[in-house]
Amino acid sequence: MNRPRVGITLGDPRGIGPEVTAAALASVDGVADGVEAVLVGPRGLGEIERRLGHLARETVGDWDPAGGEKLAGELSGRAIERAVELARAGEVDGIVTAPISKAALRAAGYPYPGHTEFLQTLAGVDEVTMMMAAERTPLGGPLRLALLTAHLPLREVPSTLDVRLFTRRTSIAIEALRTWWGIGRPRVAFAGLNPHAGEGGLFGTEEIEVFGPALERLGADPDLEILGVFPGDTVFLKALGGQADLIVTPYHDVGLAVLKTIAMNEGVNVTAGLPFPRTSPDHGTAMDIAGRGKADPGAMRAAIDLCARFCAARVAAS
Repeated sequence: MNRPRVGITLGDPRGIGPEVTAAALASVDGVADGVEAVLVGPRGLGEIERRLGHLARETVGDWDPAGGEKLAGELSGRAIERAVELARAGEVDGIVTAPISKAALRAAGYPYPGHTEFLQTLAGVDEVTMMMAAERTPLGGPLRLALLTAHLPLREVPSTLDVRLFTRRTSIAIEALRTWWGIGRPRVAFAGLNPHAGEGGLFGTEEIEVFGPALERLGADPDLEILGVFPGDTVFLKALGGQADLIVTPYHDVGLAVLKTIAMNEGVNVTAGLPFPRTSPDHGTAMDIAGRGKADPGAMRAAIDLCARFCAARVAAS
């Protein structure tokens, strides 16, 4: 196929999003040659804007530092909205989103706790699954995660995690493995919710009452290999040792703590279940180092690479 046309939102203008985007697209490892980038963001980014000036651009307003958090949130939100419009219209093949500030988004009046929920609403889909991927890790094989719950207080996880949600969000992630990653028969391991995966009910019953029935439903798929439910402190070795293609985790931090510890500059956030590929570097706005030349563009580079891979797979499957 021709080079994938990828919409890249520049994120919060106060953060490192614009500079890691510029660095990733200018890197020597071929990222810029592999995609046709369309930048979506504000004017007024100074030197970074000049570095990105040769690329196609969708402008969503003007950045002025005097506008503070509210303006930063407004511009971030508009960029996401415009990128989704482009994707839904077929004007870009997929989107990559640079980091935003959730507080700024809320200050601007957007009622979403993060990109995932915002994108789900804009795309008009009933359910999505937040996934994380590091295709390269220093400890062995790739590490791919699916989160059954995402931006949710920990105390609400047990009551939210029912059989339907478990089955549906896992199925969405499995479909992404097949369609985007090209893994026809995924091998999937599950991290327990409780210590020792409940120890047969001694430390909690969710593994019996929720995990068990959900895995029985998922097991009806003949092209899925369910490896089982394992304690959250050891399950990731299944992926790093090359035995699992995906680790399904019951809540946000149990998975992300591992991925960010071992592959911070390779981690990519993937929203599975959208009608188009969406990836993002798995880090925040890092406003404390923005503009100082310290930001590592590795995760943004990985996000652009993975989005391009997904766009190619989507075309091949159509």
